Amino acid sequence: MQLASLIMKNQTKAYIAYAFICIIWGTTYLAIRVAVLHYPPYLMAGTRQVLSGLILVAIALMVNRQVDLSRKNIMQQAIIGFLLITMGNGLVTWAEQYIQSGIAALICSTMPISAVLINIVNGKERLNLRVILGMLLGFSGVAVVFHESLNQQASGDNQIFIIGIIALFVATFSWALGSLFNKRNVDAKNSLFNAGLQVIIGGSFMFIISPFVDHYEHLVLWNEEGFWAVVYLIVFGSVLAYAAYMYALKVLPVGFVTSYAYVNPLVAVLLGSWMLDESLNMYTILAFVMIIMGIFIVRSGYKKQQAIADKSD
Repeated sequence: MQLASLIMKNQTKAYIAYAFICIIWGTTYLAIRVAVLHYPPYLMAGTRQVLSGLILVAIALMVNRQVDLSRKNIMQQAIIGFLLITMGNGLVTWAEQYIQSGIAALICSTMPISAVLINIVNGKERLNLRVILGMLLGFSGVAVVFHESLNQQASGDNQIFIIGIIALFVATFSWALGSLFNKRNVDAKNSLFNAGLQVIIGGSFMFIISPFVDHYEHLVLWNEEGFWAVVYLIVFGSVLAYAAYMYALKVLPVGFVTSYAYVNPLVAVLLGSWMLDESLNMYTILAFVMIIMGIFIVRSGYKKQQAIADKSD
């Protein structure tokens, strides 16, 4: 009875952690949008990530003193940090200067489709009808996102909008690539320490890139709205949400936990419309439905393929 009670208690906490990441990771797009209105994107993102990484490393060392500081492990974490943080998070942050937070979240939600495409190219997955239909539906949803802008006469604003969309696709692809590389190079010794290392190194690369892409002419270090947005991203978006994600993964099935990707875009779209007056029209709603259904169909096709492979073994 005590064991059953403990398991149920842990599951309840895990479901709370899952709900937390569904909401919080959906709000980070809004927080990034607010932050880049006041601070240069790569400078802000680098500061956020390095501070978050230092906090994660400190927590990791308090929990587990065993760490791998070999050259091989540091290089692996540097590659992952560059793909996930510098390119993935960095380009999303940069793009949100020109792209609404809800649209950014919708495009980034196609990450699972990018992961499948990478595995197909590498020969690790095969196409089936469900996967093809899901990818077509998902990318059609992305096309709907900027349907109105593409129909407008080309202008400076429209061109920078399209560049922002391209940056988001590159960021999504990079995040998928980094996630797959991370999955194949897992060090069980202290995964939280490695995560902190990835974030610190990725954030450090951002400081190197910042002088080449950021503009400092009107930089004011103290801005109340921007400051609290960055604090929110560090505390809630990075440290607490990541810890909640790790706990949820430990207790609940991976397939269920990763379904947070279905919820984040909805949270981002609704918040952007409510707090920043971002447009919420039939095209946005249609795009959300198409992308989420596309991801669901791709995942179901992947699961069917895995089931067939397991039976053949």
